[in-house]
Amino acid sequence: MPDDSAFPAAGMPPLDGDLLTASSARAPAAADFGHLVHRMPLAVLRPGSVEDIAAMIRWASASGKQLAARGRGHSVYGRSQVDGGIVVDMSGHDGIGHVGRDRVVVDAGATWRAVLARTLPARRTPPVLTNYLDLTVGGTLSVGGIGGTTNEHGMQTDHVLELEAVTGEGKVVTCSPSENSGLFDSVRAGLGQFGIITRATLALVPAPDRARRYVLSYPDLEGLVAGQRHVLRDTRADHLQGAILPGGDRWQYQLEMVVFHPSDEPPNDALVLDGLRDDRSRSEVEDISYEEYLELFDRFEHAQRSTGEWSRPHPWLTTFLPGSAAERVARGVLRDLAPGELGGLGRIMLYPIDPRAVATPLVRLPDEPVVFAFNLIRSGPQDADRIERMVEENRALYERVRDAGGCLYPVSALELTADDWAEHFGPLWPTVRRAKERFDPQHVLTPGYHPGAGGA
Repeated sequence: MPDDSAFPAAGMPPLDGDLLTASSARAPAAADFGHLVHRMPLAVLRPGSVEDIAAMIRWASASGKQLAARGRGHSVYGRSQVDGGIVVDMSGHDGIGHVGRDRVVVDAGATWRAVLARTLPARRTPPVLTNYLDLTVGGTLSVGGIGGTTNEHGMQTDHVLELEAVTGEGKVVTCSPSENSGLFDSVRAGLGQFGIITRATLALVPAPDRARRYVLSYPDLEGLVAGQRHVLRDTRADHLQGAILPGGDRWQYQLEMVVFHPSDEPPNDALVLDGLRDDRSRSEVEDISYEEYLELFDRFEHAQRSTGEWSRPHPWLTTFLPGSAAERVARGVLRDLAPGELGGLGRIMLYPIDPRAVATPLVRLPDEPVVFAFNLIRSGPQDADRIERMVEENRALYERVRDAGGCLYPVSALELTADDWAEHFGPLWPTVRRAKERFDPQHVLTPGYHPGAGGA
């Protein structure tokens, strides 16, 4: 393949896979789903083995280069990009092993959709799944992995039994709660800073037969939040989310909950909805298979693709608010943001989580009994100035969230400084710094979280 990047081949190790230096291979790795940041790598590695990844990390360290893993490119702010470094394309490293009763071993480049295609015939499923199933296992485990069942089961990282990872020193290490636990707790939700996840042993649970879905409308924010708190407190829903949607020049408030059930035992709607003060005349109830439930987000994707919004810039912001401040902060944002500013199919996600369900050390949540996910899911025009302003708005919104005691879910479209990271991790920051020096002393890995400073 033609070389048009003047790749410095000195000391390059033999590889089982391919190192691509043509612009046709590098250009896609310089972009992502966000369409906000573009950093051109020196080369793209398509590994033929885990040892390829380890060897390339060792080469990058010796050569003063940096390196980041890329799954399907769904980052929104250049997190898997490397300016003048190496991008490891993990999409082909996607093997899935035998499905057992309680676990499955998968390579990090496999998507959750592919995992389900193997586990569902055995009537097994991961306890927590992202709404969008075409994310890779390694990608979501590197940030946490949140979904509709997080209210009960925590993050995807809370259901990992064992990992294989390649550290910033180029060492292939197997880790678990009982073996190399320091690395295990660093790479789960570690933002790629301490090692590249290459394989994961995932916990599985029995897959339900059916899913009864309730979409409830509320006249105002207060009603939505009260209803969500009621559902969370009673643990009456297996899946709990909610959204604030643009409706002309007004906001619409929507609670979504799902109750899993056997085919022959549908839930009693009256009991499920008891005590909720929604506008019952506008409620929607549907009973669908578990497989259809898993594909609900596909409707949103198809709608965005049909309007062209899927390919536009995505300055998304994802955060967690303390329950005591959630309503106040959300009300302030709604006051300052016009419904039309979210794009035609944009939305604000707002829903409660019981933080006791989350056990991954590096997932940062407010220290309160109830936490609310608060996310701006919006698209922007192909206008560089407007997009820059939207990213600036994200910064201001993040500071508003932080001042209220909230935390960032670090997949958002804004740049953070070392001081921001120190505040984000709080009392864990010294532990994070020590882990960085232990597992990636040359700061080779994933610079996209803090460009120019070797990551977080």
